[in-house]
This record gives sequence, structure tokens and C-alpha cells, in this order.
Amino acid sequence: MPLVPVKQLLDEAAKKNYGVGAFNVNNMEQIQAIMQACKETLSPVIIQASRGALKYSNLIYLKKLMEAAVIENPEIPVAMHLDHGNSLETCKQAIELGFTSVMIDASLTADGKTVASYEYNVETTKSVVDYAHKFGVSVEAELGALGGIEDGHGAGLAADDTTHLTDPDQAADFVKKTGCDSLAVAIGTSHGAYKTMRYDAAGNALPPELALERIELIEKNLAAAGFPNYPLVMHGSSSVPQELIAMVNKYGGKMKAAMGIPMSDIQYGIARGVRKINVDTDSRLAMTAAIRKVFVETPEKFDPRDYLAPARTAQYELILGKVKDFGQAGHAKDFAPMSLEDMKAVYAGK
Repeated sequence: MPLVPVKQLLDEAAKKNYGVGAFNVNNMEQIQAIMQACKETLSPVIIQASRGALKYSNLIYLKKLMEAAVIENPEIPVAMHLDHGNSLETCKQAIELGFTSVMIDASLTADGKTVASYEYNVETTKSVVDYAHKFGVSVEAELGALGGIEDGHGAGLAADDTTHLTDPDQAADFVKKTGCDSLAVAIGTSHGAYKTMRYDAAGNALPPELALERIELIEKNLAAAGFPNYPLVMHGSSSVPQELIAMVNKYGGKMKAAMGIPMSDIQYGIARGVRKINVDTDSRLAMTAAIRKVFVETPEKFDPRDYLAPARTAQYELILGKVKDFGQAGHAKDFAPMSLEDMKAVYAGK
């Protein structure tokens, strides 16, 4: 089975009202863990890489690892997605590498730090859409700006900043003018482990307050404008399990109080049109906790396999829970996967 376009995965998810996890990767163990969980649960999946991950892996290595995942798991529909592309040139590079989907995050300028104007976002996003669709490649865009920083990308907005949330009244205009296939919305989620400014009297972190009602408004406005069942995307959607924070710190870590997005909030979004859910921090926490445990409990170990294998298992267990909670489990064989050539024909027929 070839790599499939993200557009197809999200359109299929809309038909049965479930979400699809988009899991960031940097190395072989992460990809293997994701695919093991998806194979066991028959889950379609999006494997994504940031620009930082591509730089870390020297581009071609990560591409070949993703291709290996497809070869080893032919029954699982897998999409390869560029996370937070910052320019048309970056997206072109990903398309040349064989990615079936790209994100152009023109909510920020090309430096990946400065909040951009609406006009800049529209113009830049449309340029990527016009280019990518010629190759059958799906395009995700972002409207509004998220808090936090991920792999050096982000405006560093505070977790409680509400001035850059997605304007529901702009969503339909943006989709119509750009032709993007999915839209990442800013509703108060944030990149990284530290997603909240809320703490109780004892110093315990509380979940961030999300503007969940905006999801409903955005979806309603899109439907009214002729875009029914339009796929929305939640970035910064790691739940930051407290047991993993505790485990990291138990074995020598020094993480501050942190709290992520409750699964109930994510499922609320899924029920109202969120189809793609980005997860990165949770995977990092699971692997780091497992590695620290090995180092502390068996300090005589020095073979990387002795700590990377438990790290892989920890991420597998994490992903296993995510695909069930998002609802994608069991849907891998619901549809005949499309190729990029198939999707090119779809776009050409618009």
C-alpha cells in the first residue's frame, strides 16, 4: 500500500465522526512504536515530522524509515505529513521527499516567530495549495496563532493569551480564498509540556481553559458557506499524563508542574469536527521516563538497545491508548486507500 493523502484520511474520519492521531517522530523507535499500536488496532494514522526533525535526521533517513513502516504494515493506511512548514520552499522540499501532506503555518511569518497578518496568511497559504495540489498533496493551514514553542517554531505566546485565537468569522473566507484541505484552529491549546497558567493553592497545575465553543462556531460558519464536514485540526493536544511527569522526576528529572489537554476536551472537539489531533510531548515524556528508569535502576547498562527498547514499548503503550480514545481504532479497512495520482485527479476535477 502506498502512502496515502491526509485529505482522504480526514474525509473518511468525517464520515464516521472520529479523529486521527498525527504523531511526531524523530527516529526509528518512535515510528516502530506507532506502527505496532496501529497494526494491532487496525488504525489509519498520520506520521508527521517537523522541520527540526528533518534537520535532525538529515532528511533522507526519516523518509526511508517512514517508507519502511509502510512496507512492513501494508494493511494500515499511513500518511506522511510535514508539520509547521514555514514557507513555500520548505513545503516544496517535503513534497520532493515524498510527503503526502504538508502544513503551511503562515499564521506566523517565515521566521516562525512573528505573528503574520491575515492577508499574508491567505497569500502564502494559497501559493502552497496551488503548488501542492498539482502533485496530489494535501495542505493543512493555520488560522490564529497557538501558544508555546515547538522545535523553535512559535511566537512564544503565553498559554493564557486569548488575543490570537481563531476568529470564527474569518474561517470560511480563509478556506474559500486558499483552498486548503484542513484548518488548524487556535482555541487555547499550546505547544510543549507547559500549556497552562492555572495552578491551585498547592501549586498543582490545572488544565488550560479552552475556547471550545469556537470549534462549534467555526464548523457552523464553514457549513453555512458550503464547506460541510470540513476537517479541523487541534495542535498542542498532548494530555501530559501526570504519571509520566512523576516518573521522569522520580528518576532524576526536574520537570515543573505541567498539565495538558484533558481527553474529554479533545473528544468534545472530535464530536464537533476536529479530525486531526497532533501529539508530540506525550511521546517524548513516555520515552524519557522509560529511559531514565533504566539508567537509574540498572546503571551498569551501556547498550543503547537496553534503554531504547523500553522507550519504544512505553511509546507503543501510549499510542495504543490514544488511537482508541480518538476513535480511529478499527477503521483501517473501511476504505480503499488512494494514491497521490488518484488525488491529483480529484483536485484537477474541482
